[in-house]
Amino acid sequence: MNRHDIILRPVLTEKSTQLREAQNKYSFMVQPKANKNEVKRAVEETLNVKVENVRIVNVLGKEKRLGRFSGKRPDWKKAIVTLKEGEKLTLFEG
Repeated sequence: MNRHDIILRPVLTEKSTQLREAQNKYSFMVQPKANKNEVKRAVEETLNVKVENVRIVNVLGKEKRLGRFSGKRPDWKKAIVTLKEGEKLTLFEG
């Protein structure tokens, strides 16, 4: 898998913003087949930062209804990346 294909997009929620400001943790949506080592290597090489820790969460898609029709949103994988002390990503700064 190519390192540019592993990270799909950043996750920008209230909870991820609080983690980023308080604990220097950044959240990304990643490929479902990616593991911790691949995510760490991809973040370090593409964003030029040093990664201390990576946590992976499998997020289950919600079940949605529209009248009598039922459907399901797709499952996805989230990576929470902790950067080393003094490292910062300007990608998330507005």
